[in-house]
Amino acid sequence: MSELRPAAETAVRQCLNLLPDESCAIVTDDEREPIGEALYEVASEITDDAVVVRYPPGNTHGEEPPAPVAAAMAGADVVLAPTSKSLSHTRARTEANEAGARVATLPGITEDVFTTGLDADYESIAAHCRDVVEQVEGAAEVRVTAPAGTDITFAVADRDWLSDTGIVHESGVMSNLPAGEVFVSPESAAGTFVVDGTMMPHGLLDEGETLSFQVEDGLVTDVSDDDIRETIENAAEEVGDAAYNLAELGIGTNVAVTELVGSVLLDEKAGGTVHIAIGDDAGIGGDVEAPIHLDGIVREPTVYADGAEVELPRVE
Repeated sequence: MSELRPAAETAVRQCLNLLPDESCAIVTDDEREPIGEALYEVASEITDDAVVVRYPPGNTHGEEPPAPVAAAMAGADVVLAPTSKSLSHTRARTEANEAGARVATLPGITEDVFTTGLDADYESIAAHCRDVVEQVEGAAEVRVTAPAGTDITFAVADRDWLSDTGIVHESGVMSNLPAGEVFVSPESAAGTFVVDGTMMPHGLLDEGETLSFQVEDGLVTDVSDDDIRETIENAAEEVGDAAYNLAELGIGTNVAVTELVGSVLLDEKAGGTVHIAIGDDAGIGGDVEAPIHLDGIVREPTVYADGAEVELPRVE
């Protein structure tokens, strides 16, 4: 049995709940073909109306796929998209959802990330998401501290906490896979956060290596790393202060992720971690648009909601 088979089973049967009378389009590219074929193998055992649509890798995240690919997505009941470049923020994905498709995008997925992040019990992950939301929902302030030096307070106010559970069972719903996080776009924030996990462009940081960020009034005011600072400054030339926006506080709920591997897609889902993002938040309940969204993972955090410590899902 292919080593990709268990993860493909989880994605198709548990996460998307593909039924025999439904159609399924697996959208992939030349660099992710093995994952696409594994998903197709499982889907074709469930329904006779399953296809693989493959195209050359896109140049950038958010680039529209070729018209025949978009048509296949819009015409299917279920879409799974393991691609090199993300289809999450494309018209093709939006139009597929609007047509009623259940869509799971797997942007930048690798075989290691696929097997690690999807060989999991997503019903359990959904339960962890619900548990975290119950503890943080309604809190005016959330504070995060961590051993590497993080101490930052987020003003959440009326912003909604959202869950990425990986359970995509309703018409018109979309999720990333691997999944497993609860997140919010705060109205403001102040303090320091220190990334000691994973952050692009560096990937997984070496032991003892950290990236430090100062935040005042919801904007990042100081960045310790030259490469990340340059990325933000370049974006600021286009959108001004929006590039410095403190965009997201996320809490990982996927306890199947037992160690960080250097993939933001997977590592930000790791149970018991926190990730904090800079830049765009328009897609997650905020009102700031920017051409960047930079997530950094914080290890071993303690989270307080209006002063009460939040019990985080952790790997046992």
